[in-house]
Amino acid sequence: MGDRKQARDEEFQSFLVGRWPRLMRTAFLLTGEQHAAEDLVQTTLEQVYAAWRRVASTDDPDIYVRRVMINAHARRHRRRLKEFLAPRTDADLVPEVPDSGDRIAQADDRGALLTALSQLPPRQREAVVLRYWEDLSESQAAEAMGCSVGSVKSNAAKGLAKLRAIPGLAETVMQGGRK
Repeated sequence: MGDRKQARDEEFQSFLVGRWPRLMRTAFLLTGEQHAAEDLVQTTLEQVYAAWRRVASTDDPDIYVRRVMINAHARRHRRRLKEFLAPRTDADLVPEVPDSGDRIAQADDRGALLTALSQLPPRQREAVVLRYWEDLSESQAAEAMGCSVGSVKSNAAKGLAKLRAIPGLAETVMQGGRK
């Protein structure tokens, strides 16, 4: 029994180490604050660890983990916790290293984009982050958000429209959006 638990723990740790940077980036984009992102990832991983045997046996554990994260974020938001996408100072920010080919990462003014993203309603922000930052398909984003593909399309379109309406961001958002 102890060997199976140790093997399961090692498998979970390997999964965690491989996914940590991406989970932190997604959590930061959802919450807008480094400490809140760390809390969200920790909460997510606690729930995933408790169900790891079931999670590890799925075709794609990342889908399960994303869904847990989105649900945990939604629960937090329902409690009316105030969110800020940019911390009051840059001192506690951990710099994000963008994926190669990430068009949004190439924006001249990431701070302006992150500030604009923080002004979107939570569901629109989730749709934009999952579709364009995480590069998920509409069906993958719908599964992660627990809604229909139509809701993802609608929320992403509304979110992009709001971002495009901000002077100076229009070109960045046009490059990041799908055709």
